[in-house]
Amino acid sequence: MAGNEPVREWLRGLPRADRKAIGDDIRRVEFRWPVGMPIARPLGQGLHEVRTHLPSGRTARVIFNVSVSHRMILLHGFMKTTPQTPKGELDLASERKRAHERGE
Repeated sequence: MAGNEPVREWLRGLPRADRKAIGDDIRRVEFRWPVGMPIARPLGQGLHEVRTHLPSGRTARVIFNVSVSHRMILLHGFMKTTPQTPKGELDLASERKRAHERGE
């Protein structure tokens, strides 16, 4: 996974105001960790989500984990369209977490 930045690539496709809002929330979580609701929420299995309500009216989520060295690892970003986080989004984040832990 080294050199692969899926969250950064996802962010680049968003409008500037949305990118700024998501970036501000990621920064809050990174520098004030541990942070709880409404900005961050645990998902289980070492995964957490940054929760951002965007100026465009949409809702974004960035799934991350905190590494053994206490670094915030951004694993997956997506637009929330259902009340519950879809299993496919969690599965993708979990796979990226495992790949990161293996050093890929």
